[in-house]
Amino acid sequence: MSDPALPALLGGVPVRPSGPPVWPFPDAEVQAALAAAVASGAWGQYHGEHVCALESELATFHGVPHATTCASGTLAVEAALRALRVGPGDEVVMAAYDYESNFLTVHSLGAKPVLVDVHHETGQLDPARLEAAFGPQTKAVICSHLHGGLVPVSDVVEIAHRHNVGVVEDAAQALGAVVGGRLAGTTGDVGVLSFGGSKLLTAGRGGALLFHDPQLFQRAKLWLHRGLQQWAPLSELQAAALRPQLAKLPAMNARRAENVKELVAALPVEPRGLTPWVAQDHGGKPRGSKDEQHDSPAFYKLGFHYDAAAVGISREVFVKALRAEGIAVDAGFKALHVGRSPSRFRASGDLTNATAAHDGCVVLHHPVLALSPAEVRQVAEAVAKVYRYRDSLADRPSQTRG
Repeated sequence: MSDPALPALLGGVPVRPSGPPVWPFPDAEVQAALAAAVASGAWGQYHGEHVCALESELATFHGVPHATTCASGTLAVEAALRALRVGPGDEVVMAAYDYESNFLTVHSLGAKPVLVDVHHETGQLDPARLEAAFGPQTKAVICSHLHGGLVPVSDVVEIAHRHNVGVVEDAAQALGAVVGGRLAGTTGDVGVLSFGGSKLLTAGRGGALLFHDPQLFQRAKLWLHRGLQQWAPLSELQAAALRPQLAKLPAMNARRAENVKELVAALPVEPRGLTPWVAQDHGGKPRGSKDEQHDSPAFYKLGFHYDAAAVGISREVFVKALRAEGIAVDAGFKALHVGRSPSRFRASGDLTNATAAHDGCVVLHHPVLALSPAEVRQVAEAVAKVYRYRDSLADRPSQTRG
């Protein structure tokens, strides 16, 4: 018989025997909306009633005059860069720790990524690094809010606009977050949202763009439509599924934010192995932002700095042990400068903090944060169990990535 005190990786009983919660959660309103869309007979249209309504609701929700949808968040980033007229020979500044598809999208336009370091505490793009990165070919900045952290976008915009550089604010991981008193995606020249399968609003796939400037909006629309019909649209069924989710987003984000506080308070103090990318002494507000009292994160993932030396086991074994307990954690992104030829990017300054994020970031996936406080505390219980048996776990083989 298994000893429940042992980590599941050593033969014990998992803290969550049923495993991580499955996302998206069953939702009667989403099911009803899909059924109604099918029954209407118009669900095969490229730009039908639900897509038009969703675009209007996204614009109203975010307080912007223009919003348009498309087939993916990655496509939305490309449309945003095209609206800013990024093309061959141009440079796009971005954090060296970011979603890889953003890097690849810049390359697909014939432009070159310019990588800057991230803030040492928050893991987000550091505005203090921007000015030194700008050159005569710089056309745009991509700033992504990652792992529950928030980039101080108003600082980015202020610096970029002094140099006639546009800003793409990637809010794919931060739908409904508030940054400096404004919703994520509404401070940059173009905001980008994603409705991918694991996102806070999900349609399996999909994306959207937010605009204040009608000219940028029209450029993006013209490229996306390429004639009379949009070539990569969001479908009617996807839009129908997203509309009831959008209405619930503020309440869901508030629940996740409260549960993050609950979780961080419950984590073991010793060893100090996990430090969240968001501070709790500001009521969950992100560190390093200029206007912290007007910030409110949205937790698609909750990022932590993991200190392998303090715990005594590698990050890979730590992640494997927590996953065996039924906790959905992973290593963070691979930093964009690691394992790539330097010919594929220009590095501006040292990338020490991005390298540290590459080596030490651990992310918790969001579904558990929407459960009860007792279930959220199971995450801390699993961490404590792994810590207690870290000497035994340290003997297990570790796989490292390049």
